[in-house]
Amino acid sequence: MTSALTSWRTPIVILTCGCLIGMIGFGPRSALGFFLTPMSEAKGWGREVFSLALAIQMLLWGAGQPLAGAIADRFGSIPVLWVGTVLYSIGLAAMAYASTPLELHFTAGVMVGFGLAGSSFTLVIGALGKLMPEQWRSVAIGAGTAAGSFGQFLFSPLAVGLIDGFGWQSTLLIFCVILLLILPLSLALAVPSAGAARSPHAPPPQSVTQALAEALGHRSYVLLVVGFFTCGFQLFFISVHLPAYLVDRGLPAEIGGWTLAVIGLFNIVGSLFAGWLSNLMPKRYLLAAIYFARALAIVVYILLPPSSIATLIFGAVIGLLWLSTIPPTSSLVALMFGTRWLTMLFGFAFFSHQVGGFLGVWLGGLLFERTGSYDVVWWLSVLFDVLSAIINLPIVERPVARPAVAAA
Repeated sequence: MTSALTSWRTPIVILTCGCLIGMIGFGPRSALGFFLTPMSEAKGWGREVFSLALAIQMLLWGAGQPLAGAIADRFGSIPVLWVGTVLYSIGLAAMAYASTPLELHFTAGVMVGFGLAGSSFTLVIGALGKLMPEQWRSVAIGAGTAAGSFGQFLFSPLAVGLIDGFGWQSTLLIFCVILLLILPLSLALAVPSAGAARSPHAPPPQSVTQALAEALGHRSYVLLVVGFFTCGFQLFFISVHLPAYLVDRGLPAEIGGWTLAVIGLFNIVGSLFAGWLSNLMPKRYLLAAIYFARALAIVVYILLPPSSIATLIFGAVIGLLWLSTIPPTSSLVALMFGTRWLTMLFGFAFFSHQVGGFLGVWLGGLLFERTGSYDVVWWLSVLFDVLSAIINLPIVERPVARPAVAAA
């Protein structure tokens, strides 16, 4: 692996550029919830219009992830990152001028969704899994995930300030320009092609269809994928609807920005800590503990009377648990199946995550319009947490048996 890297692409450079890509790619997306109120008011739309656009985005981001991952695994991450970044950037710019719900659903939903599939931190995780030394893998993935959280920490108050100072349309245009920084940074994540030098005595490489059949027939992988649904449901419900939820409860609008920023800040610690713990304890137990802790944090918060201090404390606690599921989840995929098709197989797990995100965002807006409250979705989050914690416990943490390869 080392011989395939050019002299300047040391592990530190690769990790730094990967973290910057994760930060820049996830930042604007995590701040889109702050556009819900001003854009809906400017266009005269109900919350369900904006919610459906972001729900479509979540679903297509997840649906495009396995394909983007398979292409990156086969041809390298750079072309995928370039195409995804350009589409993501154009989608944000076009979103600024959407004048009908259909235009919003196409720009913020379809274009940004597919753009994220090719430019988000999930591509970075796959590249880091292949390029970093094995003993650094979990920590590097934790760092890449933490960088996405730092993007949330940075872009949440930035979005609030820019919207207040320049308006929501100009803010979207500024974000689309910032995204283009991913293009030069991606050069550090070049992965040797699938056809790179291979020993003539080595067994034939696993094809994409063989990898899929193996993974989808593996009970532990299926449990991991199903459990990951909850993470997306909560993450995107909170990031999109929490600012409006706080205003509904009589708290200042800026508390939403600072709460999401606190979530992003504390998730840096949580993601790094989860990456470190993934090397020290069974990953299935770590995942179960994270989901149970989330359920407890949500129950305590929604039962407390509304206050800025309680909200910021909730942001800190949920931040420690926010994306901390990603290091153990992606590490389990690498442990079970190796890194050859890591980006694609983690992409399928991420699709489950995004189906959860779709439902969290969409149901948040839909049920609010029907009931005038977010209470039903909060309690659904608690239920899904408990179920995911239970689902992860039977996972078997060992490499998949491959008799044919062993015989060869």
